[in-house]
Amino acid sequence: MTSSPTDSKASNSKATNIVWHEAAVDRDSRASQRGHRSAILWFTGLSGAGKSTLANAVNVELFQRGLATYLLDGDNVRHGLCCDLGFSDADREENIRRIGEVAKLFLDAGVITLTAFVSPFRADRDRARALVESDDFIEIHCAAELAVCEQRDPKGLYAKARAGEIKEFTGISSPYEAPESPELRIDTGGRLQDNVAEVISYLEGQGLIAAG
Repeated sequence: MTSSPTDSKASNSKATNIVWHEAAVDRDSRASQRGHRSAILWFTGLSGAGKSTLANAVNVELFQRGLATYLLDGDNVRHGLCCDLGFSDADREENIRRIGEVAKLFLDAGVITLTAFVSPFRADRDRARALVESDDFIEIHCAAELAVCEQRDPKGLYAKARAGEIKEFTGISSPYEAPESPELRIDTGGRLQDNVAEVISYLEGQGLIAAG
């Protein structure tokens, strides 16, 4: 059972005279109907570490099992919800704040929500975690050395960052603070199928999903 949405209002909210409306259909009702509880799977790591690839593959596996899922991908979200944000520290913080709030809504909707974001700052990820109950947030560190990510460079971003064409690029001119105690740390240098199996095994072990 997650906490009430009113328990974690943004401290800098400008809205006044508002009261949270309790819906007649709640998260527990949705879980009962769907046969599984919801959770947030937060994939974090350097650009090129394989976050989107792994999150997408896990999402496919969960979907094929008939579970309600949704994938929030970093680039996709910046086309709409966060299209007004750049990559300064303040904008990165606001980007993750918005994603945390959206993921929380999906959680309440009974959906297993996968997020694939660099989310470089530990404090921002901790704030997203604090929005929900501790067992609802599963941090998955897609661990890959910077040199490996640069070698992959699927979008050509590292080359541009090294050439000075991209400012404040994580891993080059802006820091990445790796998780200290993630629920899962995945070595994404291995086979994708093995990485997916590791995530699925964890979810099954936690009782989030039934064993396949």
